[in-house]
Order: sequence, then C-alpha cells, then structure tokens
Amino acid sequence: MISGQASVLESVRRWLEDGERVWLCTIVETWGSSPRPVGSWLAVSESGRWSGSVSGGCLEEDLLQRTAAEGPVESTLIDYGITDGDRDRFQLPCGGRIRLLVEPLVPSGSLAHIDGLLRALIDRQPAVRDVLVGGGMRLVGVGSDIRNGVSFDGHTLVHTLQPECRLLLIGAGEVARHVAEFASAAEFTVTLCEPRDTYADGWQYPHIPLSRRLPDDLIAEDYGDQWCGVLALAHDPRIDDMGLLAALQSPAFYIGAMGSRKTSEARRSRLANLGLDKVAIDRLRAPIGVNIPSKTPAEIAISIVADLIAARHHLRAAQASL
Repeated sequence: MISGQASVLESVRRWLEDGERVWLCTIVETWGSSPRPVGSWLAVSESGRWSGSVSGGCLEEDLLQRTAAEGPVESTLIDYGITDGDRDRFQLPCGGRIRLLVEPLVPSGSLAHIDGLLRALIDRQPAVRDVLVGGGMRLVGVGSDIRNGVSFDGHTLVHTLQPECRLLLIGAGEVARHVAEFASAAEFTVTLCEPRDTYADGWQYPHIPLSRRLPDDLIAEDYGDQWCGVLALAHDPRIDDMGLLAALQSPAFYIGAMGSRKTSEARRSRLANLGLDKVAIDRLRAPIGVNIPSKTPAEIAISIVADLIAARHHLRAAQASL
C-alpha cells in the first residue's frame, strides 16, 4: 500500500505514461492559519484527474479549473488569501494565506525525474529536489544523511521528500483494527503481524494487510529504519516481547506496548532479563498512547494514533533542524 507523497507521485507517473500533461502544485509558503503544511502537493492532469490536497477542499476546485483553463507552461506562483474577497470566496481560515508553486510536467521531459523520486522513496531513502520559478526541476540528491525540510527564497524551491511512516501492529484484535483504520486515515502505512493461527484465521478485515510471520523477522527485514513504528497490541508476551526486543534495538521512531502500568513494569523487567539495557528500554512507550484516559477499543486506538501523530511531527521537526 502506498500513501502520502508516494501516492501522488504514482498518480503523476501513471498520467505521464498515459501521455497527459500534469501540473504539480506545491505549498511553498503560508501565513496565519493554514489547513495543510508547507510541502503539501496537489497534482492535476490535463483530463481533470487529481491526487493530493493543498487546502483540505477550499482551493482544490479553483486549482482544477485554473489548470484546465490556463495550463501554465512554466513554473509559476499563485497566491490565495491575499484579499478579504479571497478569504470569503475560498473560505480560508481567518487571516490565512497560502502561496503555491505550480509546475508543469510533460511526458517527454518529466517522467525520469518522477521515477527517480519514487525509486528513492520505495528504497526507503529521502530525496531532495529543487524547482526554479519560471524554470525546470532537478533531483539534487538521495541518501540517509539528507535532512528534512522545505525552503523557498522566492525563486527556488528546495523540497526534501521522506519515506512514508510504516507501522507494524503486533496482535489481531479490536484495538489493532481501530488503530489500523485511524492510522491509515492519518497517512501511515499499516501492516498487522499475527503469527497465531487462531487469531489470523479469524481476521475479518481483508483491506488491512496481515502477515503471519514472526514479528522479529518482519522488523529485521522491513521495519527497522527511523520511519517505522512498532506497536505491541497482542497482550501475549510470547509475540509482543519478541517484537519489542527487535524494535528496541532498531532506530524505529515509535515503539509502544498496550497494557496497564503494572503489566508495563513487568514487561520492562522481562526485556531487561533478555539483555536490553536501560537506554533501550526507556524508549518503550508503555502504557501506550495519550492518557485521556481511554477504555473502549476505539478510544484506546484514538489515544495511540494521537501519540503517533505527535511522534511523527517531532521526528520531522528534529530532522529539519539538523
């Protein structure tokens, strides 16, 4: 499953392969309240297909009509929310203002660039591109040492793309189902790990990917980088601890386990007996989630996903300030 920026790029590549022109709209600056952050994308094809969002709905219709009618042939800036009329017409948040860079993409000259960006994200590597106002774009670099961020000096956009944040949920159940639904809506890519046949056989949600492999094997192969989160939700130390032991020795940005404070302390003692040091164990978020306090599976899931969103924000902010 592909989400976020990679999903927009997949759409752009498909339209270019179909021979269509595409306009990629990027938020380069915001002032006041803004429904979407700098770096957000909306891609529009010449046939009217679109992917992504730059405003949550209040600007998209105008951008679709504008690109269809005008179809800029070079990268150009568009401002929304400058006047009171703008704010009334487009229902921008009070005082909000957004500047977009709209860049044309054509099959003959843009497909290799889009392929390079997609290849980097699929390989779990950040990539940085720059775009000149009135000019073209280029892929500047790919690699794990590239810091996050978006910069715009009025003439050049430098945009770093990060791999999507993946989540591995250990243990099928109602909490895992709700976490998967809410986290997917928040643009995390989610997989459920359930090696126990009884639980895996009874899983009734085929739209949520399920793996029957052991969690430590999955973490070692696919969930061991800094853009991954591991959530132990099984209430079964046989598989929860196996996954946590592997995750706490990785750079995963979020590692959490469900359970009471008493259960969590017992889990920490077991992990210490398995050889983990205090520094590693202190990375464990247990009890998992924001303390709201929650009781039902849906409430517990909301508290977990809220904490995940905050952790993802801190991850990106920390990388931007390196």
